[in-house]
Amino acid sequence: MTETPEILVVCTHNAGRSVAARVLLDHYGQGRVTVRSAGSAPGDAINPAVAQVLAERGLDVSREFPKPLTDEAVRAADVVVTMGCGDACPVFPATRHLDWDLADPAGRPVEEVRPIVDDIDRRARALLDELTGEDTAAAAGS
Repeated sequence: MTETPEILVVCTHNAGRSVAARVLLDHYGQGRVTVRSAGSAPGDAINPAVAQVLAERGLDVSREFPKPLTDEAVRAADVVVTMGCGDACPVFPATRHLDWDLADPAGRPVEEVRPIVDDIDRRARALLDELTGEDTAAAAGS
């Protein structure tokens, strides 16, 4: 693993789950990790319900946009977290892969998206704790 671990989060459209994970990992990571996101079939825009839930938490998604998944991005990552992209996500032997089985927020109202983002939040903190050896909740002041 590199000195600053690089995490790649991937879902199908890079519009909801992977964006939420990227923003949360970056927020809690506080520069201790590099986080990128991508989609196996990138959408046109960020899911508005996901953007609203993240904004409610004081997190800015204005610079986020769906990005295509590339072999180079996967090769550069120390950890690849997939979220529902199935066989479209490439696997490389030297890269650690995690699959987070999460509901897709596409087309769901904000009330149904909040618990999905809560689940991503818990998983993101646990991954950061493992990678950095620190208590993310304590470091973030929550």
